[in-house]
Amino acid sequence: MSGKTLLTFPLLDEGILLRRYKRFLADIELDNGEIVTAHCANTGPMKGVCHEGGRVRVRYSPSPSRKLSWKWEQAEILGLKGIKSWVGVNTLLANDLVRLAIETGCLEKELGVVSEVRKEVKYGIEGRSRIDLLLTPGPTSLDQRVIYLEVKNTTWAQGSLALFPDTVTKRGQKHLKELISVLTDSRAVLVPCLSRDDLDCFAPGDTADPEYGNLFRLAIKSGMEVIPCSFGFHRDRITWEGIRPFRTSQESAS
Repeated sequence: MSGKTLLTFPLLDEGILLRRYKRFLADIELDNGEIVTAHCANTGPMKGVCHEGGRVRVRYSPSPSRKLSWKWEQAEILGLKGIKSWVGVNTLLANDLVRLAIETGCLEKELGVVSEVRKEVKYGIEGRSRIDLLLTPGPTSLDQRVIYLEVKNTTWAQGSLALFPDTVTKRGQKHLKELISVLTDSRAVLVPCLSRDDLDCFAPGDTADPEYGNLFRLAIKSGMEVIPCSFGFHRDRITWEGIRPFRTSQESAS
């Protein structure tokens, strides 16, 4: 099913990234010469994908409830062997893409038949966290445990290796602890959403956050499942590009 279209939208506008600042803002010169300020949903450092002078794609989406009418959606990168490709930088899309992959059967082999998908359900050690997706198995599924599924938008790479996180993430560390807490009465699944199609494998970003890497390995030993999902980003659509293998440490993959 590689190359299967999951999401379509009107053609994105293209331009050049002039600067990114205050985490949420990016000044972009469109191909028609107009300079606009776009909202950047990715608050992290965006290692390897944020290049001043690089080409980007933005969406015009005006709304009375928002100050900015433009959204930064994609960035062009120079990948392996000098091949250019596009990366999805809108972190808000990751959960929707994984949900679409589930609902269209792309993950049926790994997750079983799913009868219901709920989002942002409270759970965890203190009941104060919210799981990205809570899946209820269908009646024909061999494993009838509910599935707590956490999605992590992943854009950082080392060669052909996808890495998450790209900075210290206390929130991400907490999510791993919460996933461990639901085992083994329930299934715990981590889905690195590889928002680019040029990567071959996934590993935790130990050099950026060693504690996250340690918790990742503990969660694996405790029974957490990891399903790295790859997506292709185009000017008018996003495609399913399959599941990638993973390794338990960045060092072992280097």
